[in-house]
Amino acid sequence: MSEEKANRIYDVKTFYKFVEDLLTHGGQPKPSKKVKLSKDFMERIMLAVTQVNGCPYCSYFHAKEALKSGMSKEEIKNLLNGEFGDVPEDQVVALMFAEHYAETAGHPDPDVYKRLLETYGEDYTYSIMNAIRAIMVGNTHGNAFHALRRRLGGKPLPNSTLGNELGVVFGIFVFVPVILIKQLFRRKN
Repeated sequence: MSEEKANRIYDVKTFYKFVEDLLTHGGQPKPSKKVKLSKDFMERIMLAVTQVNGCPYCSYFHAKEALKSGMSKEEIKNLLNGEFGDVPEDQVVALMFAEHYAETAGHPDPDVYKRLLETYGEDYTYSIMNAIRAIMVGNTHGNAFHALRRRLGGKPLPNSTLGNELGVVFGIFVFVPVILIKQLFRRKN
């Protein structure tokens, strides 16, 4: 695996979009009932996205959480290699969508999203999308932090810039309040 694939670096503008989508649920209508994903399903989603983005911190953390949820080391290893053969059949569509979402940097094909909706319904899809959005934010932040640490150690990643690293690592402290304030004003209008 190349360094670029191992640590997918996004720019500050894309990171802002990921944070905004997470906090605003990407404009998705609120579900009629809240559906909670099982721990193992949630961790499979986290690992499916992380294997695309290559965040070392998220890989470690979610592999550990997946083990706690009862998943085997072999299944975790397969998920981190993009292999879904060991996955429960009723979760495959969601994991393939999660991988597609990450590969397209949050711009999935509408037909692929439609398949997700048809498979799981609006309420379940809402929870799946929230998990995907959360790990996209985590992966992007983790990879920028990793790149910044490498830069400070004298080994910068070739696919990263200091501006994007600082903007993503510290931008979250600005982005969250700005997005929440924007949401407040939208609700009043």
